[in-house]
Amino acid sequence: MSRIIVRNVRPWGGAVSDIHVDDGTIVAVEPTSVADAVAGAGAGAGTGASVDPYGRGEVVDGRGLLAIPSFVNAHAHLDKTWWGKPWVPYGGEPGTQGRIAHERAHRAEVGIPGPDSTAAQVREFVRTGTTAFRSHVDVDLGIGLDGIQVVREAVAAVDPGLTLMVVAFPQDGVLRRPGVLDLLDRAATAGADLVGGLDPASIDRDPVGQLDALFDLADRRGVGLDIHLHDSGELGAFEFELIVERTKATGMSGRVTIAHGFALGDVPPARQRDLVEQLAGAGVSLTTVAPITAPPLPLDQLRTAGVPVGLGTDGIRDLWGPFGDGDMLRLAGTLARLAGWRYDEDLRAAVEIATSAGAGFVGRAVHDLRPGAPADIVLLDAENLADAVTRAPARDTVLVGGRVVVGPGAR
Repeated sequence: MSRIIVRNVRPWGGAVSDIHVDDGTIVAVEPTSVADAVAGAGAGAGTGASVDPYGRGEVVDGRGLLAIPSFVNAHAHLDKTWWGKPWVPYGGEPGTQGRIAHERAHRAEVGIPGPDSTAAQVREFVRTGTTAFRSHVDVDLGIGLDGIQVVREAVAAVDPGLTLMVVAFPQDGVLRRPGVLDLLDRAATAGADLVGGLDPASIDRDPVGQLDALFDLADRRGVGLDIHLHDSGELGAFEFELIVERTKATGMSGRVTIAHGFALGDVPPARQRDLVEQLAGAGVSLTTVAPITAPPLPLDQLRTAGVPVGLGTDGIRDLWGPFGDGDMLRLAGTLARLAGWRYDEDLRAAVEIATSAGAGFVGRAVHDLRPGAPADIVLLDAENLADAVTRAPARDTVLVGGRVVVGPGAR
């Protein structure tokens, strides 16, 4: 049994404590004694892992730093990036259709999907504290299922302890491209964790047909659904209701996610409240990428109603656009600003959305600093959570399963 003590840290900004880890899982969080703190300092503070003088295992000296669970990227596109490659100027037409066409025309010449660029992006995510991903991976007639294998191999090559859930994603539509539905079925059979969808009305122009097909597939194969929904206003609200109806009818509560869901931010208040209630009643979750160009989601209402909300980066440096750096803490700060959050309890909520609240989006029962959680931990030099989310200081140490992978003593 591998035993590790992450000593002298402040979990969630609280009292100085030791986090005890056995075989990659947190088993206890206990106050740091004065004797232990002194012993830890004598064993080589700031030098990474050392040996506990009392024989209780390996010690990682936290030096009084703030400790939070690692970040969960609940909406990524790890297959699309050209991170690490020479700069690629954007040349597509505006709108979803234009970006799809641009990507399809140029992805081969850029080498997308590619193991090197995906691995380079994942390493950057890990450097800033993200250790778990739900990634949409394109499945279409041009690339088949190859992108899924590229992403899986690239993530495992960076660190086999990272968590990855794959969404087989029909970026170019489902029904309008005969054969895509069969590819999605093959992906689910081959081990994809979820199947995706995309704007059933504006892309396939058959919202009932697309959603019926996707829910039937997911129900038969026992996988989840994660549906991109960019459509705004009443069209998007109508699609929300179709998804809610089918979630209830198939008994898929807790297994359906709406990504983006821009309509929820721009319908009138009464309609917004009704949709939030419907989502809560059906057990449908949401993910957001904190976009600065769309009406913000009603996060306070969603939190009160108990609708799970995950945070993700979307695509980073890809043929859809050049922006993004993979820093989930910085993104949590953007989310808080868009929500108009200023109070400390709200700023804490922003950090939680980016970390512990993301557990279900990557198949974890718990992702926290408490017994039973994976020992995926980030240490950073911040006074408290509010300071951390508003300043986004550098990540001092990142642990995956209790192993230091970034910072002093990384291996």
